[in-house]
Amino acid sequence: MGEQLAERIEEEIIGRGWPVGEVLGSEAELIERYGVSRAVFREAIRIVDHHGVAEMRRGPGGGLVVVAPKADAAVRTLSLNLEYLDLTPEQINEARLAIELSCVRATIENLDDDGRRRLEEFVASELDEIMAGRNADRASDEFVTNDFHLLLADLTANPAMRLFVDILSRVTSRHSERAPSLEAAARDVHRAHSRIAEAILAGDVESAERRMKRHLDSVVGFLHP
Repeated sequence: MGEQLAERIEEEIIGRGWPVGEVLGSEAELIERYGVSRAVFREAIRIVDHHGVAEMRRGPGGGLVVVAPKADAAVRTLSLNLEYLDLTPEQINEARLAIELSCVRATIENLDDDGRRRLEEFVASELDEIMAGRNADRASDEFVTNDFHLLLADLTANPAMRLFVDILSRVTSRHSERAPSLEAAARDVHRAHSRIAEAILAGDVESAERRMKRHLDSVVGFLHP
């Protein structure tokens, strides 16, 4: 019953356009509206709170308040679910290719002057950013740096792209072996990113997709099951 009520509340919030900050009602009002027991209602509220959809606030003007979902929590949960599926490096890469080749095309289609500036500035400073403060004791995700891929996802102007690239990037990082030489790996990654960016800035979809595929395929060699 609690799960069913939670789903109903979530569907109502979505149907109303997810009005963040709106008070849906007090506990007493909502128990009466939904015709459930207090125990069932509170179970439902625990669920919608856990999902980051709404939360109960006490005091004057309180009640069940619609909140903005925390994207980072969703990304972590979904990436852990993918870990549970025990994906192979090839499966991880296949999924990344499906998303990120589309991402490259969408980036080119939506690239404006501000996007060009951001991409140029990122590439110009990336190698220094990778190396600054890094040392051999850091985790292996130093090699598979995700910032470039997240920037491209941002430049698509499609929040869903950002979400899925973030999820798959985190899974990739968890499966990455430590690079034998951080500096050499950083230079290789930066070189690949620079060539992808060059094609994107030139509006060359075919070259950008080909270079992205080559880059992601090369990462497979640094992944473990």
